[in-house]
Amino acid sequence: MDEINQQVAERLRALRKNARLSLEELSSRSGVSRAMLSQIETLKANPTIAVLWKVAAGLGVPFSELLGEQSAPPVRLSRLAEARFLFSADHRYQSRPLLANVPGHKVELYELQLEPDALERAEPHPPNTFEQLFVTSGRIALDVGSQSWELGPRDALLFRADVVHVYRTLGNRAFRGLSLILYGA
Repeated sequence: MDEINQQVAERLRALRKNARLSLEELSSRSGVSRAMLSQIETLKANPTIAVLWKVAAGLGVPFSELLGEQSAPPVRLSRLAEARFLFSADHRYQSRPLLANVPGHKVELYELQLEPDALERAEPHPPNTFEQLFVTSGRIALDVGSQSWELGPRDALLFRADVVHVYRTLGNRAFRGLSLILYGA
């Protein structure tokens, strides 16, 4: 059994019960089917990044809450060899959580990779959420609402992430970058 799926199942169940939501109520809030929520909680499904973002938004919690991240210690080392990755359904998009649950801050940092000729559609994050995307290699087109930007190595873009946003690789190289999520008060 995958450790990350076990943590997600436990946290989802706990967060849903703490909010006093039935599976049906959470389904209505998140847009994720009741059956899928049940399968996640009972470890019968491996949820994609897109599904988990919808669930987090439906619960009104930061994404990292579903991963069961504990409060950050004074020093946290993230070695690649020990990394936990989250994937899209087609495995062409991956995300590695790097930073979350820092006391007094509502911020998350992710390392992202999107394969050539791939697209990832991100559902809106909770209201008043911003994201800063920093490109480390490759090129990417980022559509936010009706606007679009093309970014290359060392470019950065800060945008409202409480609307649908779409990442598309440009060219024949994979995109790699960092995503900083800033949750509103």
